[in-house]
Amino acid sequence: MRSSASPPLLFLNIFVVAACGLIYELLAGTLASYVLGDSVTQFSLIIGIYLTALGAGAWLSGYVQHALARVFLEIELGVALLGGCSAPLLFLGFSRLSWFRLLLYLVVFGVGVLVGLELPLLMRILKDRMVFKDLVSRAMAFDYVGALVASLAFPLFLVPHLGLVRTSLMFGMINAAVALWGTWLLASELAGGARGLRWRAAFVLALLAGGFWQADRLTTLAEDSLYEGEIVYSKTSTYQRLLITRSRAGFELYLNGNLQFHSADEYRYHEALVHPALSASAAPRSVLILGGGDGLALREVLRWPHVESVVLVDLDPAMTTLSKHFPPLATLNEQSFDDPRVHVINDDALIWLQQDRRRFDTAIIDFPDPNSFALGKLYTRYFYRLLANHLNPGAAISVQSGSPLFARQAFWCVVRTLEAAGFHVHPYHATVPSFGEWGFALGKLEAFTPPQHTLTGLRFLDDSTLTSMFGFPRDMGPVDVEINRLDNQTLVRLTEDEWRRWER
Repeated sequence: MRSSASPPLLFLNIFVVAACGLIYELLAGTLASYVLGDSVTQFSLIIGIYLTALGAGAWLSGYVQHALARVFLEIELGVALLGGCSAPLLFLGFSRLSWFRLLLYLVVFGVGVLVGLELPLLMRILKDRMVFKDLVSRAMAFDYVGALVASLAFPLFLVPHLGLVRTSLMFGMINAAVALWGTWLLASELAGGARGLRWRAAFVLALLAGGFWQADRLTTLAEDSLYEGEIVYSKTSTYQRLLITRSRAGFELYLNGNLQFHSADEYRYHEALVHPALSASAAPRSVLILGGGDGLALREVLRWPHVESVVLVDLDPAMTTLSKHFPPLATLNEQSFDDPRVHVINDDALIWLQQDRRRFDTAIIDFPDPNSFALGKLYTRYFYRLLANHLNPGAAISVQSGSPLFARQAFWCVVRTLEAAGFHVHPYHATVPSFGEWGFALGKLEAFTPPQHTLTGLRFLDDSTLTSMFGFPRDMGPVDVEINRLDNQTLVRLTEDEWRRWER
């Protein structure tokens, strides 16, 4: 039977199918990187599984011989239910199931198969109303445009404003609404009537709407089981998920599920990061901080009385304004952002180094561990060469470099990359209970000896401790590694491989 629905309206369905399918894939990849950490591997696997599933779905569509419209709408409801519930299901499953990875891949494959079934069925529904070449070209065009819109909306609007769980449920609602609308659009092809389909579509729509309304509870229920402390603050920005937990010992900040600091011992990390570089600098009056949006490294820099100006470059405004929304952090960083000497710039550090021309007496590099290509580029030889162009004569830099004990190759990769960029480097390390043994790299563009004196009155660091940090035991000593370049991102692979060994 020829469809009474106009082709443009059915092409709109193709647009929605493509957009929703890509959103579910992006959700799964993002959520996997949040909870599993190895974002490069997970995104690669998820893309591969999803594309394979699309092919499997397209192949299976050939076995559908009758009632094409009804089968299409039933599949649309299946996509709505499975895709819409995917984010809350995976969040809840992570902390409760030992076979979470299998669940993740099964959900991705299931959504991919259902989406792969939909496009061929829609094209077959339309085939009697259009010339074949026009049908194929327009169907593919709407498919690709839908994917483009989804890929732009996901990072720019959906995740920052709705979060992962609400985004998942909202697109499930869109799929259910399309199925409900389709019961009228394709009514002439629904043998036996559309009443049952409409009731099921309305039920799925209502179920997902209820989940959307209770999304905060679902997210809290899922995240409560992931963290030991009580969650007291959470926010999804354009770039990352920020979450703070509180325990009797203090509070902890997590970015995308990775611990950034514990308030009880962060002073050890930040004193070790900041003061050796300032002690090694010839005249530390102007200081550049890259990263460090929590203001804790900034707090240590401002202890130096001769510092006249500090520029802090951090990509995420949600990070640099966090202390305004969470007062205990403002107390911990001693309201460092209110100091008139401080200028905050929210920009990608690599792009900013390419565009800005200022020079500094000291640079503090406080980026998260390089567990993605976006972060790995900030540890490359190219990045460090850009940084060198912003240093005054006698300037020193310090770089947080990961653990020389738990990620030994990654640590020495940072050191060797700095050397390849023209720096003379003295690596050092300190014990931070929340992290274990942690490493840093102190560098200058001319040969130098490590500093032996620093500020007095610090909680952790004194002259004798400063001197001892530059010695390495045998199990943390140098190893042969390839340097990290933009075109190889060796450091990302090393970081993922080495930290995966310590997963529980």
